[in-house]
Amino acid sequence: MRQEQLIAVALTIAREAHAGQVDKAGRAYIEHPVRVAKRVRRRNPDASAGVVAAALLHDVLEDTELTRADLLDRGIPVDVVDDVDAVTKRAGESPEEYFARVRARAGARAVKGADIEDNTDPERLAQLDEPTRRRLLAKYERSQQLLEGE
Repeated sequence: MRQEQLIAVALTIAREAHAGQVDKAGRAYIEHPVRVAKRVRRRNPDASAGVVAAALLHDVLEDTELTRADLLDRGIPVDVVDDVDAVTKRAGESPEEYFARVRARAGARAVKGADIEDNTDPERLAQLDEPTRRRLLAKYERSQQLLEGE
């Protein structure tokens, strides 16, 4: 699959998978993975199409009914699916275990870093009530530390 085609297919899958979902501020959820993909590119202009595709798909295994097999069946390369799987939280897994898995894959690290950056964007946080904002800032500060291996 060509680079541009991979990103287009990933965007289509993400749009379909997140259709009807909204974020904590009541906005269409698909805006989040699109912003994460843009942040991946901004943070690393040389990021591969596979990493951008993984950013677009980063929440589909965790927050929708889609499976690894579904992504592979739609033509998403296994390395991209592996990055998406790496950033997918598992029941009963500690944050330390989760971030160890994320750190083991460069693409997953790039996606998670952009995800944390988007989740802590002051403009986004300003739309939330103060207790939620404080809770999320503490959560993502710890997430950033774990992503960096601290």
